[in-house]
Amino acid sequence: MFSALIVALREGVEAALVVGIVLVYLSRTNRRALARYVWVGLGAAVVTSFVAAVFLLRWQISEDGFEGVLMLAAAALVVSMIVWMNHVARHLRKDIEQRIERFAQKSERLAGWGIGFFVFLMVVREGAELILILRAVDLSISGLQVWMGTGIGIALAVAIGIFFFQGTLKVPLGRFFAATSTILIVVAAQLAITGLHEMSEALWLPSSAREMAIIGPIVSNEDFFFVVILAVTAIVVLREWLALRRTAIQTAENPAEKRLLRHEHRRRSIWAAATAFLCMVVILSFTAEFVYTRASAAPPAAEQLTAAGNIVRVPLSDMSGNVVRFYSVDVQQASIRFLVIRKPNGGYATALDACQICGPIGFRVQGSTLICRNCGAPINTAEVGLPGGCNPIAFPSRVVGSNIVINLSAISGATSQIAKQ
Repeated sequence: MFSALIVALREGVEAALVVGIVLVYLSRTNRRALARYVWVGLGAAVVTSFVAAVFLLRWQISEDGFEGVLMLAAAALVVSMIVWMNHVARHLRKDIEQRIERFAQKSERLAGWGIGFFVFLMVVREGAELILILRAVDLSISGLQVWMGTGIGIALAVAIGIFFFQGTLKVPLGRFFAATSTILIVVAAQLAITGLHEMSEALWLPSSAREMAIIGPIVSNEDFFFVVILAVTAIVVLREWLALRRTAIQTAENPAEKRLLRHEHRRRSIWAAATAFLCMVVILSFTAEFVYTRASAAPPAAEQLTAAGNIVRVPLSDMSGNVVRFYSVDVQQASIRFLVIRKPNGGYATALDACQICGPIGFRVQGSTLICRNCGAPINTAEVGLPGGCNPIAFPSRVVGSNIVINLSAISGATSQIAKQ
């Protein structure tokens, strides 16, 4: 939620700046009649962005690799947003005013449509970035939280824009963009790491069980990045508070008082920064321990089955009221764990309690979702049987009468795909 709020706030403020600068310039140059074209361009940009958001929301991405590509693209957009604003912030007003002046020198109709189209392009750029980034964030965070954060962020951006250009709120925009850029760097890192993890799951990138064990639990638990963003926000707030203290030093009445205040400020700054850093390390350590402990929870109990010849049977009655059941069977003097899943469509799937990347560490059940005990990757039970780095390694079975019948040779063949630990 906080990631969505910051992204929406940043993009919204950038769009509000563009619209505000144009409206103020038209008012200052006695061209208020052209303001209606600004609102037309703004409205068209909002509608276009909303339609694009609905379209992208309905585009259900189910392939891990494509999810990873979208997240990497979103991370690149966040970085480009930071670079672009830091590059143009100093002369943004001057550039916009020069363009508006060139449009305004034409006839009123041509000037109006030129200004409206300019506003449309500038605002729809922010809208396109926003919906792409939020769609990527939505893949790793609860959708309701994303849209709540987005709504709050946009509302705050509109309020900041109105109050700033009315002169009732003195916003140091340079410090605002510097502070939000620091937080957005964490958001970009989250998207990039999660994207690489998704591409590893899809086997689009080479990976190992060790790599997945380190990265997986972090990207699969939004709590960790939420704590990171909160910690960074606290440090940014502390930095702004220290900046206000420096301003107070500059207003001291005499050199002796200024030296005293400077010494006191330096001493407090060191202690405040050290305390903030230590607190952040402690909080992140506890959060990481919680995340990794939850990912590596004890394996579920498995019922031991006995094969009859080359056949093992699982009674369908075992699956009554259960989505997933774990079993073990001896195959060539080795005990092999496997699981049986009741699919949403009423069928059944069988797979090893292992995956291609993380190996035989296996899964645990959380609701109707399988969770890899090594990397914490969530696996929808409806997707079991599909290829993928963290999907359970499936093998064929059939329903005969009141039993699920499995050939031991099928189980033995599937074990050849397990990663060597």
